[in-house]
Amino acid sequence: MPAMAVYLIHLVIANNRILPSSPLNIPCLPRPVSVINLYMIRQVRFDKKQRVVDELIRRIESGLLEDGFQLPGEHQLAQEFKVSRGTLREALAELKRRNYIATQSGVGSIVTFDGVVLDQRSGWAQALADSGALVNTEVLRLEAVTRPDLLSRFGTDQFITLDRRRRDNNGTLVSLERSLMPATGGLESLPRVGLIDNSLTITLAAYGYIGERGDQWIGAEPLSAEDAELLGRPVGTVFLKALRTTYDRQNRFMEQVESLLDPVHFRLHLQFGTSK
Repeated sequence: MPAMAVYLIHLVIANNRILPSSPLNIPCLPRPVSVINLYMIRQVRFDKKQRVVDELIRRIESGLLEDGFQLPGEHQLAQEFKVSRGTLREALAELKRRNYIATQSGVGSIVTFDGVVLDQRSGWAQALADSGALVNTEVLRLEAVTRPDLLSRFGTDQFITLDRRRRDNNGTLVSLERSLMPATGGLESLPRVGLIDNSLTITLAAYGYIGERGDQWIGAEPLSAEDAELLGRPVGTVFLKALRTTYDRQNRFMEQVESLLDPVHFRLHLQFGTSK
């Protein structure tokens, strides 16, 4: 039986009835309770597998296990992590699926991850440039547009739109980015004069727009027919979607960018707490 993820289901009970929002229909307890937690079976095995996956990813992404490094044999790894060889194989299969390792019969598992960490506080494009990653950027559109639907939010319906897509050094399309900037403060001339050094971040700074604050939402969604064609993928392929809004030091709206990112090449890493 293949390993299954663990789902935690919260059932809120009120007046001996499951609230209508619950998709399940199970008998209630004889007296009211607040929450029932239902766990799928095989939780322990999944947790052990995930612990192995997380630790090996940490070692790979931190550089402790570099690209081309051959992992120890299954027996040695199973002993180190105190798991069965079956659980270890499931963990290695997950790493292979996520392109961290490759496995070959008679050879073992080889690290294939050569990614770089992106500090994208200035946006994906600048982060890619700063990282030295070999990515080619193609401008698809740079023109003025009218967006009445954004008037109440940003105080204007006149924008400059910049659409770009990026390929890795193997020619694979890995992202599609659509940026909107206000058509004011000199930015209205961008369709005519173009970007400075092919960089939107540098261009915005030259016109006095330097990012100070903002927010970003990240999720996942299937590609539409239009986006799938631009990215060379089947319709419905799931990509990460980031929607980022930035304001400058004068509290002016300066950019909203929607990015579609290939999850094979991009991952989200959040840190919290204080380092000790």
